[in-house]
Amino acid sequence: MTQDHFRKDVLPGIPEEPGIYKFLGSERQILYVGKAKNLKKRLSSYFNKTIDSHKTKLLVKNADSIEFTVVHTEHDALLLESTLIKKHQPRYNVMLKDGKTYVYIRIRKEPFPRVEFARKVIRDGSVYFGPYTSKHRANILIDLIKRLFPLRNCKLNLSESNIESGKFKVCLEYHIKNCEGPCAGLEAVENYEEKILQIKNILRGHFKNVKDYIAEQMHQHAENLAFEQAQEWKEKLEAFDHYQAKSTVLSSKTEDLDVFSIETDEKTAFVNFMKVVQGSLIQSETAEITKNLTDDKKDILRYAISKLREKYNSIAPEIIVPFKLTLEDPDIRVTVPKIGDKMQLLDMSVKNVRYYLLQSKKTEASKVKSQTPAERILRTLQTDLHMEEVPFHIECFDNSNFQGSHPVASCVVFRQAKPSKNDYRHFNVKTVEGPNDFASMEEIVFRRYNRMLNENQPLPQLVVIDGGKGQLSAAMKSIRKLGIENKLKVVGIAKRLEEIYFPEDPIPLHINKKSESLKLIQQIRNEAHRFAITFHRLKRSNAGLQTVISAIPGVGAKTTARLLSHFKSAERIMMAGEEDIGMVVGPALAVKIRRHFEQMTEHISHDEEE
Repeated sequence: MTQDHFRKDVLPGIPEEPGIYKFLGSERQILYVGKAKNLKKRLSSYFNKTIDSHKTKLLVKNADSIEFTVVHTEHDALLLESTLIKKHQPRYNVMLKDGKTYVYIRIRKEPFPRVEFARKVIRDGSVYFGPYTSKHRANILIDLIKRLFPLRNCKLNLSESNIESGKFKVCLEYHIKNCEGPCAGLEAVENYEEKILQIKNILRGHFKNVKDYIAEQMHQHAENLAFEQAQEWKEKLEAFDHYQAKSTVLSSKTEDLDVFSIETDEKTAFVNFMKVVQGSLIQSETAEITKNLTDDKKDILRYAISKLREKYNSIAPEIIVPFKLTLEDPDIRVTVPKIGDKMQLLDMSVKNVRYYLLQSKKTEASKVKSQTPAERILRTLQTDLHMEEVPFHIECFDNSNFQGSHPVASCVVFRQAKPSKNDYRHFNVKTVEGPNDFASMEEIVFRRYNRMLNENQPLPQLVVIDGGKGQLSAAMKSIRKLGIENKLKVVGIAKRLEEIYFPEDPIPLHINKKSESLKLIQQIRNEAHRFAITFHRLKRSNAGLQTVISAIPGVGAKTTARLLSHFKSAERIMMAGEEDIGMVVGPALAVKIRRHFEQMTEHISHDEEE
């Protein structure tokens, strides 16, 4: 990507908001994933003339496009960046490839629960808080919790029967006042559960009761002139103030979410999808969908939800959308939020799809300006034939025979709307006897694409069959036999009215006779016809020459084949001198052949005079 292209076409559509960005290669592969507090400033820095980093220069040079996703905070951007790097392992990313994960705080499901760090969320009934991008902050919380509410950290099975039987004795943790001895029955279950409840309040951000408790302890120690202890409680209170007000609670009962939003223009619908798992945004994509004339937003969004959930294997039980929608699956809960966290997620999705729409329009406008005449024609052809890809590579087939004799076929190739004559191919029809155009077409199409598949050659985007429904149906038999019907577009062009036929569609397409795309198809068809006719005439001429030469004493099939291989055509052999023929078959035989041709010429001249 050049600096001028970025400044003119990309930069104006980038917001000054936090988010993640992706540098994509020419084949849409992810080269680099990064995060930014301000997307516009961060991406602009890559195209600064003073950049010295060789790696950065190489990344910008190899990048074909840039995509971005807007999020609420830099914290969210960091989490999404981590998820994408681990999933795609981009070539130019170095950090975060070591499989490192962010931490959670887990309250175990067990008698007298332990509170501890966890790297993964396991559906075991435990309650998880997080993820925390800062291990230091999570450490402060754990330390604060343990200071405020002494808990056990042993792995003993504190069942009621074990405690009543006196199976356990207190350990050092009890004596240094880090635990109140539930293992030995020195702490009641009710008291421990009250502490767990207060810990959950801390982690959820419900601080009022806990703050009141801390404040009370601080004032009490101050009144008792225990200033050192009062200072400790004050520091604890300050730690609370610096802690994030809200944290997403994750448990075995927590439901994942899918968020969808939609924007449309005259021809295309844009649907943004955000996959939220365990409280974290792990995937975001904006899909483009071509609209039909009668499609409304609800129909398009309903279709997109089905396809995108299938693509990302989502089984989230709840979907957030911008308007009321009925889905086929009654078990999926559809929510149209008005306030709260879900509304914030929907706002984020809407913001992303609008930015994508704006960027798409600017990119399209830029492409139109820079298009060559060939690109313009091919994109028109793409639209006329309802193709998903631009047909940069087109192939056309035609048959030729004379009353069933010498059946041949041709395949011409156009690249970038221009003949690629090095790729033209002739075919001798091998399996068909008599004038049967349909069977001949079936044979040559199969031979052509079977060979291309075996040699791993790229298939064309468009195949044109010279003929109407019959020839097209014959070609499609081979296409289906090879299993490539979904990999290329096949059409037939009928000569009489220049109608375009599609497989299994009895109604032809009539393209405007002045259309550049129809003129291109006609040019390709005419070239295929010319190439087939030329080859057929050559074969008939060569066949006649073989008969003539075979009549010469001492000349057999091998000699005839050598002459044809060297001189290429009948006319050239008859025009060749004795010396040239002698270089192929020897001087003695050359004299016989040359005299035979001269005698033929004399007889022909004599007949014409008479």
